[in-house]
Amino acid sequence: MNQKTVELRNVRRSFVQADVRIEVLRGVDLDINANEIVALVGPSGSGKSTLLQAVGLLEGGFEGSIKLNGEETAQLPASGHTRIRRDLLGFVYQFHHLLPDFSALENVVMPQLIAGVGQKAAEQRAETLLRSLGLGDRLNHTPSKLSGGEQQRVAVARALANAPKLVLADEPTGNLDEATAELVLAEFISLVRQEGSAALIATHNERLAAKMDRVVRLHEGILS
Repeated sequence: MNQKTVELRNVRRSFVQADVRIEVLRGVDLDINANEIVALVGPSGSGKSTLLQAVGLLEGGFEGSIKLNGEETAQLPASGHTRIRRDLLGFVYQFHHLLPDFSALENVVMPQLIAGVGQKAAEQRAETLLRSLGLGDRLNHTPSKLSGGEQQRVAVARALANAPKLVLADEPTGNLDEATAELVLAEFISLVRQEGSAALIATHNERLAAKMDRVVRLHEGILS
C-alpha cells in the first residue's frame, strides 16, 4: 500500500462576516499518495486557496484532521508547523515572490542555507535544478532581467530546493500567457516526478489539470 503524504479528514473552515457565518470548507476528505501529482480545480471562490493554506499549515482556524507524512498536525504548536513547512513542504504561487536583489541562483540557494545546507552544496543543488529547467545561462540574472516564464521556473526550482515530500502550488501559471503556461507546467510536473515529490496544484485550466495523475474538484467548499 502506498504511503500517504497527505491525509485530510473532515477539514472545515468558516469565517464570520457581519454576523453571518460563511462556510469555506465543508468537511473535506483528501488523500495524496507519495509521488502522486493531484490537480485541484474549481471556480474562483470555491475554496482552493483556503484548502492549500490548510495543507500548508499557513494559518489557523481549521477543524478536522490534517496529517502530513503520517504526522497529525492539529495539536502541534506553531514551532511544529514551522518545522513541517521547512522540512516537508515546498510552495509555488501565481506570483513568483523572488528576492529582487538576488540572482536566480541565489534565490534557490537561500532556502537551503536557512535549512542548514552548506554554501557549496546549496549552490550545486541550485545549479542542477535551474539547468534542468533550461536556465543554465540565466543563473546570475536577477528577476528583473528574466521573463515571466523564467521567473516562475526559478520559483519552481526554489520550491524543490530542499527536496520536499510535498509541493503545493496555487495557480502557478495563472500569471503567464497560455503557451508559456503549458510549457512551464510541463517542466514543473516533469521535475516534480524526477525529484520524487508529491504535489497538489490548484488551477483553473482543465487542459493543464488533465496532465496530472488525478483531478479533484472543489465546489462550494465540498471536494469531489
